[in-house]
Amino acid sequence: MSSVLYDAQGPRAKRRNIVFSVVFLAALAAVLWWVYTMLDEKGQLEWVLWKPFVGTEAWSTYLWPGLQNTLKAAVLAMVIALPLGAVLGIARLSDHAWVRVPAGAVVEFFRAIPVLVLMIFGLALFSEYTNVNADDRPLYAVVTGLVLYNAAVLAEIVRAGILSLPKGQSEAAMAVGLRKNQVMRFILLPQAVTAMLPAIVSQLVVIVKDTALGGAVLTFPELLAAVSAMIGYYGNPIASFTMVAVIFIVINFALTSFASWLEGRLRRGKKSTGAVLGADAVEELSAPGEHVDVTHDVEKGP
Repeated sequence: MSSVLYDAQGPRAKRRNIVFSVVFLAALAAVLWWVYTMLDEKGQLEWVLWKPFVGTEAWSTYLWPGLQNTLKAAVLAMVIALPLGAVLGIARLSDHAWVRVPAGAVVEFFRAIPVLVLMIFGLALFSEYTNVNADDRPLYAVVTGLVLYNAAVLAEIVRAGILSLPKGQSEAAMAVGLRKNQVMRFILLPQAVTAMLPAIVSQLVVIVKDTALGGAVLTFPELLAAVSAMIGYYGNPIASFTMVAVIFIVINFALTSFASWLEGRLRRGKKSTGAVLGADAVEELSAPGEHVDVTHDVEKGP
């Protein structure tokens, strides 16, 4: 059975894909076995190196405090960057040049600067021009850098999501008397959210991972920064990095899984609801004096 995107595979293509899959799995198994044997030869799989993570000392002293700081910085950055990115993305679609041009300049400027540079500038800013406590400055700098960079990226995601909708959506809404801000709030944004959700979640995952930059450069005591302390105390670099990597994987997998569930729920909700605007609803959404009498033709009949 053919699709719009691709032709159905024939018998030869199916056999070739099976062979490629088998070869790939065999190569993957060989690489994993090589990694296992190398770690075993170096003594990195000995139980004494992994035992600290079974007890509570490593978690309560190093991992849990670092995880708390990672989540704190990531959540703060998400809460600020999401609405700021939405505002900037919508502003870039404005008909007014005095709104559209500055918003575009801000977005392009902060998208072009590496997030680590923004964090360093943020730390210098809070150190020289504010009275923020020295212990809190790394957190403020990390959140500032994450917000500025990711808000700019999210603004482009929002703009692209809105522009991806058929132009007839906004034209039809304006034809029944809705103002442009009403078209954006009631017609375009609700539809664009589902299309934008995978890209938004991908950017949120980036936010979680980029908190590690603060620990590497700004002495922010996040999750990855706890590895250095654990290595110094336990002497198990491979085990420490592995545990931190697993924690990051679990957090990001939970985030993407929730987003997939939410996206499916939104799509099912849109398919199952056939809401139609009646005359009262159109009158409520329309501008004063621009009421469209949608019942006139129905009452008049053919």
